[in-house]
Amino acid sequence: MISFGKAFKGDKVIWCIFVLLCVISFLEIFSATSTIVYKQQNFMMPILRHLAFLVAGLGIAMLFQGISYRFFALIMVLGIPLSVILLIVTFFLGEDVNGAQRWLSIGIFTIQPSEIAKISMIVFFAFILSRRTEDNEATLFKWMLGCLGGMCLLIAPENLSTACLLFLVCFLMMFIGQISMMRLLKVGGAIAAAGILIILLLKIMPDSSNDYMPDRLATWKGRIERHGGSSGVESDSLKYVITDENYQVAHAKIAIARGGIIGLPGSGVQRDFLPQAYSDFIYAIILEEMGLAGGLFVLMLYLALLIRSGILASRCERKFPRYLILGAALMLTIQALVNMAVAVNLIPVTGQPLPLVSRGGTSTIITCLYFGIILACSAKQTDEEYADEEEDVDADGNEIEEIKSEEEGKYE
Repeated sequence: MISFGKAFKGDKVIWCIFVLLCVISFLEIFSATSTIVYKQQNFMMPILRHLAFLVAGLGIAMLFQGISYRFFALIMVLGIPLSVILLIVTFFLGEDVNGAQRWLSIGIFTIQPSEIAKISMIVFFAFILSRRTEDNEATLFKWMLGCLGGMCLLIAPENLSTACLLFLVCFLMMFIGQISMMRLLKVGGAIAAAGILIILLLKIMPDSSNDYMPDRLATWKGRIERHGGSSGVESDSLKYVITDENYQVAHAKIAIARGGIIGLPGSGVQRDFLPQAYSDFIYAIILEEMGLAGGLFVLMLYLALLIRSGILASRCERKFPRYLILGAALMLTIQALVNMAVAVNLIPVTGQPLPLVSRGGTSTIITCLYFGIILACSAKQTDEEYADEEEDVDADGNEIEEIKSEEEGKYE
């Protein structure tokens, strides 16, 4: 019989975080999918669908935890060209949901190519950074910047928030990977200046220009204006009026206010009003039903994931698994913080799901892949396989069998 320790390899703290997030996801999706149940007239189908993805994701995480981190380079080799092709096809033939073509229907399945692009770029950056030296840094930096810029340009037209998220995580990976600070400052300054210029242009454009600009630009302009408080409210009597423009944010605030400290378990009301209660605004439902205490607990789970991943990365003697762990943890944690910030109205609506908690298909599977990568890299630190590899590979990944044979010859 396979023991518990052998079945669940890798760091046990990461496994605990994974399981807790899955449990919270199951409970909250069960509650938040009331609108889907009403439309489909099927009480169990939405939760069974989500449970199936969670179980599949658990299986993927358990499968990946036993794979050597060296094979993760295949994600980069296969994932980057595949995601480029799918993103281009989605731009022309994608399924329009809420005014954005982010999904591609293939038979009975619907996939989100940007999720494949994100994990592929994380592995690509980890691989390139692991090969960085002072001599080849300039060349590798150009490769990284070119690939990242091209991928973000493909994602941005229909999913700007994901493109910004991917750029931020890869930028942090370059900082952690000790890329020259001067190079990073130049790129960061250029991107910040371009972002400020675009925001200013969108804010000063007259409302009549909405009829002529692309739909996504009009959407971004509206979100910036609503979040900045420049939506044209004329009097205090209209300050608390719920309109089509502030509908989601207003009901999210109501959900947070109703939750209080300990929440209203199973008695949430705003799940019936929020259009994306099971996805973009699920954190507002968590705050309503689990209260501030539950919301802080979920926040601490993601922060614990980042901190624990940092500890695991510091124990890695090789650069590739170290950057893999950090890249995966940064992506999950920053995306979670963005989702939470939207729910409490700190930043404009972005459409980013809460990793592993929000209802999803592609996003749930890819999130489990991130956990599988972290678990696989951490498993080598507690496994006998890691010790075996130490005998055959030095810290830079170079084989040292010849050195071993020479040393053994001295004692013969």
